[in-house]
Amino acid sequence: MRYILILILLMSGMASAFGAQVALIIDDIGYRPTDKAVLSLPAGVTLSVLPHTPIGAELAKQAHAKGHEIMLHLPMQALNGKKLGPGGLTNQMDEVEIKQEISSALASIPYVKGANNHMGSLLTQIEQPMNWVMEALKQNQLYFVDSVTTKYTRAGKQADVIGVPLLTRQLFLDNDTREAALEKQFNRMIAKAHQLGHLVAIAHPHPDTIAYLRANLSRLEQEGISLVPASSLLPYELAKKQGISPEIPL
Repeated sequence: MRYILILILLMSGMASAFGAQVALIIDDIGYRPTDKAVLSLPAGVTLSVLPHTPIGAELAKQAHAKGHEIMLHLPMQALNGKKLGPGGLTNQMDEVEIKQEISSALASIPYVKGANNHMGSLLTQIEQPMNWVMEALKQNQLYFVDSVTTKYTRAGKQADVIGVPLLTRQLFLDNDTREAALEKQFNRMIAKAHQLGHLVAIAHPHPDTIAYLRANLSRLEQEGISLVPASSLLPYELAKKQGISPEIPL
């Protein structure tokens, strides 16, 4: 369902009366011992953890205890054929297989409130498997963040059809982890947050990225930007903050 608030906040680009907000998601977490460095980041950073990974479950427990929101980073089939790892979803799977994989993935990571796709440049283009994914997320009362790994993604459309709360990635912070590149993207994040009022950014647990974020995240507050968990930017939550009834359909 679409609400009047979505038009006001997302289509008009008007800033929230509560100031600009950024949801920063760190995903690809769970395989490397160095991933534990994400625990040094502020609690407002959302952490998305890969299923069935060596340190994923324990890291999620520790992060939750520190106040981080936890997401499931669902591996999905890519156009380049890159290996997915455990819990991967492919276009060869039927409805039962996809839903079983998602159920198993959720059982492997505690405290999950939402999910986003890991890779998925192929699978997110295909309507039927994405429909099954969204049905599984809705059954578990989870939101979805479309990582937008392809401009042809149908994930958002299917989330809307099924009624799964949806966010869309608007900026990748660290495709290039050199300091100058990180600084450029960080400044873009600040500018876009002011312009749009709300912004969803994704980064990764590269040591250079974590070191940069530790040194620079405080600049958001100086800019009047709040760092918030991803779920805080869901249309329903924004509606409550604005005092607009989320039950009013277009």
